[in-house]
Amino acid sequence: MNVTAFSSPVFVKHGCHLVQEIVDLAGAIDFLEDWPEDRRGLIHETALRACYQANDGRKPMGVARDAFVGFAKRAGILEDTEAVMPWIAASSSGGGQVQM
Repeated sequence: MNVTAFSSPVFVKHGCHLVQEIVDLAGAIDFLEDWPEDRRGLIHETALRACYQANDGRKPMGVARDAFVGFAKRAGILEDTEAVMPWIAASSSGGGQVQM
């Protein structure tokens, strides 16, 4: 069992037409670290700090996930899980993650 996995995935818009599935701390941290510097702010900083602290065992995983969800909502990139899941279930790759 992956101890850094989120209790449920978070889906965020990545670019204009792609949706990325964030399933764990590593994915959330990578996403937040790649976020454009000119679009960062207090909510971004708080979410990244919560993820780092959860990674170090100083915060529960749920706190990091909630902080990431809050960031995604504020940034306007959070996707509705119910809208995305049927699309992923129909995917032939089965992974649901964006291939770069």
